[in-house]
Parts: sequence; C-alpha cells; structure tokens
Amino acid sequence: MNLWHLLAQAASQPATPRPATPGFLDPMVFGLLLAFGVFFYFAVMRPQQRERQKHAQMLAALKRNDRVQTIGGVIGTIVEVRDNEVVLKVDEHNNVKMRFVRGAIKDVFRDAASTAETAPPKK
Repeated sequence: MNLWHLLAQAASQPATPRPATPGFLDPMVFGLLLAFGVFFYFAVMRPQQRERQKHAQMLAALKRNDRVQTIGGVIGTIVEVRDNEVVLKVDEHNNVKMRFVRGAIKDVFRDAASTAETAPPKK
C-alpha cells in the first residue's frame, strides 16, 4: 500500500526543471585542474628530475680513489672504473674487493683535504 501511495504522490506533483550543474569543461573547474597540475609539476616532478640529473652527473664523474657508499650501505674506495661496473676495495687489511654496477653507487664522500686541493686559491 505504501508503494502505491508514493507513486500517486509522484504522479500528482508537477515536474520542475533542475538547475544546470557545471560540467567538466566549466572554466572554474578547468582552471583548478590546470593549477593543480602546474603545482604538482613544480612540487614533485622538477625536484625528482634534478635529483636524477645530479646522480647521473655524480656517476659519470666517478674516478679511482673516490670513497663511495653503495645503495646497500657498503662503503669502500674505488679501485677500478669500467663502463658499467665499479670495483671497490672494502677492506684494507685483507684486500677484499667487490664489484658493483655503477648505478648502485649512492654517494661519493668528499673529504676536506681533496676539496682544498681542487679549490682555487683565495686572494
């Protein structure tokens, strides 16, 4: 009985037009999406690109006797640099050497002595 009652009420009420709702291509929505995209690019994408470029430059500049840390946490001194491989001496006393892919190098340690030698003289 309730269902028939609701249907009768719905049929007796005049149909009112709905107000127009803004669509996806509404300028305000489009502007907000564009602003969010620009913010995302400058807040997330650009810093990641810079870090990747800096890391690639660091890997390209690897040379013998650099002290480095791998992504696994191994610290050693570079003995040999090949195209895609780096040989590290990880233990001075036992002469233990390990071979790593060049991309596994996380960081190069620059000590004050080596930077003082390469720095231009102060006037």
